[in-house]
Amino acid sequence: MQKRRIGKGGPEVSALGIGAMSFSDFYGACAPEQAFEVLEKAVELGIDHIDTADIYGNGISETLIGAFLAKQGKQADGLFHIATKAGIARDPDTNARYYNNSLAYLEERLDQSLKRLGVEQVDLFYIHRRDGDMPIEEAAGALARLVEKGKTRAIGFSEIAPSALERALKITPVAAVQSEYSLSTRSPELGLVQRCAEHDVTLVAFSPVGRSLLTDKPHTLSRVQTMPFMVNNPRFMSPNLEANIDRTAPFRALAAELGVPAASLAIGWVLARGDHILPIPGTRSADRLEELAKGALTPLSAAVLDDIERCLPVGWAHGDRYNPDQWNGPERYC
Repeated sequence: MQKRRIGKGGPEVSALGIGAMSFSDFYGACAPEQAFEVLEKAVELGIDHIDTADIYGNGISETLIGAFLAKQGKQADGLFHIATKAGIARDPDTNARYYNNSLAYLEERLDQSLKRLGVEQVDLFYIHRRDGDMPIEEAAGALARLVEKGKTRAIGFSEIAPSALERALKITPVAAVQSEYSLSTRSPELGLVQRCAEHDVTLVAFSPVGRSLLTDKPHTLSRVQTMPFMVNNPRFMSPNLEANIDRTAPFRALAAELGVPAASLAIGWVLARGDHILPIPGTRSADRLEELAKGALTPLSAAVLDDIERCLPVGWAHGDRYNPDQWNGPERYC
């Protein structure tokens, strides 16, 4: 397994991580046994970067990771580099979503996360979504206080613009920025990939296999109907879904010709975009994790990368990556 560093002077972690939102029933039911099998396979494969959040199943994801670590006893020390996130809140009366980046809120949520995880400190703590009414300088300052208090080793932001990153960096070191990035979502190339590289900030790429579109078995329309997030996502609504499945067929054919799973090829492409990029696919299957990990074993040749670009050039995907409600929170930029 390749190793890559998180931020400037941060720890070296596996080039492939795990996005543990999959442990929270987001894409379908996930029994504790399934989550444990994935984590056991991660240990076997040398995958040690685990990404979660306080809202994933209202703490279920963190609880499962904590339970797995507790089972390991003393063997748990140093087993994983854990990242978690907070900043998305719900109104108790209306259940309406809003964002809270205040120090008091972030610290309260992080304390609860640490308790669920069974650790005294996480390696990385992100603001999950920015509060648009709070200057990012103030939010960065709040995160810096959590480092000073010893509750996290480093800090980051999820789904922010390159300009926001540069403003935050004037206040405190930022180890990582998390963003959707894959062959189907290439907007980070409009500045975020470049700014992260310039400032030694790690770009943590979630959904690197395009929420299944870049695998050998894309979600069918009937499968999507069982997923609350996906059923209203433009790329997975008819006729866009059918068009996207058809459009990615040459990519699957290329992977088959190369003798690798399509998901492995998609992971290899993300890793080839820069040494500062870490993909964190999610899965509820130990076998799928092994398939994904193959993409981090051998760098892709220039010829293969050219073939991939011919199969899926920039802008091939049908439909936006989010609907209007899902765009509430992520920062758009161009």
